[in-house]
Amino acid sequence: MYQLINNYLRRFSKRCDSVVCQGPCGLPRYCRRQKNRRASYLASVLLFILTSHPVLAQEKSPEPLKGINANIAVIPRTHEQTLSPAKRSITISDAVSIFLQQNLQLVAARYDIDTVDAEKLTARLRPNPQFSFASADLPLGFTGNVLKEQTFSWGITETFELGGKRRKRINAANANSDLARGQFQAVLWQLTNDLKRKFYAVLLAESLLDLAKENQKTFAETVKHTTELVQLGEISGLDLQRLEVEKLKFDTDLANSERDYEVALRDLRVTLGGDYRAMDIEIAGKLDYQPYQFSLAELRDEALAARPDLKAAQLSERAADASIRLQDAQRIPDLSLGGGIDQVPQGTSTYTFGVAVVLPVFDRNQGERAKALIERKKAQNQQQLITNQVLGDVDKALVAFEIQTKRVELYRTGVLTKVDNIQNLTEFALKAGESSTIDLLDAIRTRRETLANYYQALFDYQMSLLDLELATATLLQK
Repeated sequence: MYQLINNYLRRFSKRCDSVVCQGPCGLPRYCRRQKNRRASYLASVLLFILTSHPVLAQEKSPEPLKGINANIAVIPRTHEQTLSPAKRSITISDAVSIFLQQNLQLVAARYDIDTVDAEKLTARLRPNPQFSFASADLPLGFTGNVLKEQTFSWGITETFELGGKRRKRINAANANSDLARGQFQAVLWQLTNDLKRKFYAVLLAESLLDLAKENQKTFAETVKHTTELVQLGEISGLDLQRLEVEKLKFDTDLANSERDYEVALRDLRVTLGGDYRAMDIEIAGKLDYQPYQFSLAELRDEALAARPDLKAAQLSERAADASIRLQDAQRIPDLSLGGGIDQVPQGTSTYTFGVAVVLPVFDRNQGERAKALIERKKAQNQQQLITNQVLGDVDKALVAFEIQTKRVELYRTGVLTKVDNIQNLTEFALKAGESSTIDLLDAIRTRRETLANYYQALFDYQMSLLDLELATATLLQK
């Protein structure tokens, strides 16, 4: 640094030797005498700055930056904030869309379809030809011309499937592929319904959390008002102590509600799939009530036409029929045709031709045919079993839905408005000195329990509606 100062002073002195200065009157004068004075002033200032800056930096805290420097300083911090994932607000439709794209259980179930499709490729393949080479007439004693005494044979054999085995094998593979897709639809139908249940579980936990926060806020205002009355000497300190003891219950209720909400939200995040660390979401919506009217006969018809497990049972019977036709064809023996050349190095070469067929004397594929017949009977029995189960599921779900509808209607007849009015009037009476804190506590507890039960009734109503959707495999919510 000091070397830089010396270089600068040297350049400054040379510049002063060559520059002609003008005085106030415009007459030329040389500044040789002033150059040393200016150089000394400049050196003193630079030395003072260099020596005093580290001391000031240690003694004083840096001042806030302004202007462009402030903007430059903020850039790294702003970049870090953009890297942190923001919470994504999703509705139930968004949740289903994300679930269908990212859920790992669905991804694993799709692999079963890919496996069956690979079997369709195998079913289309034909038997590979067989090439053979043999050497005959090889003498035990290697004397004389050995090659003259040998016979070399080349041949190729091809097997031809009879009885339409390849076509029936392809049909069986296609039937198994349809069955795998039907089973995947059953898994998809079940998991999607479970996702909706977890979504509504988050809505219930959020509603109870908001209620707990509201109760705590109301209770805090009551404690504050009671404290003022105690200080004024209008009431005794016993009421205040009762409120302080009761405050523990409200705080505990809030803590439990926060725990239930956070656990339900994270359970939904796991179900959505994808990267759990990047799946930071919040729920958009609320528990609501919308009445529906359903006919049992119509729901049964819809269920019998749409239930994926029933469709999978029907496809299983078709796959069993295709397997029976294939196993019946397997008892027909295949035909093998072969041809070749027998070559003698110094003799006459001959052509060979042969036909081979397996005689079905003992093994006529009896065991596999019997297994295929059993699988068809099993599929038919399963189809009848699922049909009865579908009818029973629809009947039970509809009865439960109607009962849950009545529960919700009981709360909507005016009970919610009454508990609000009771609490508001009790608060007003307490401030007017016409009521006690015990009455207000009872009013708050009654309202809290009533609203909590109402939210639970709404949740049970949604669960019964989802049970009905599960039983009919039909979207019933509009």
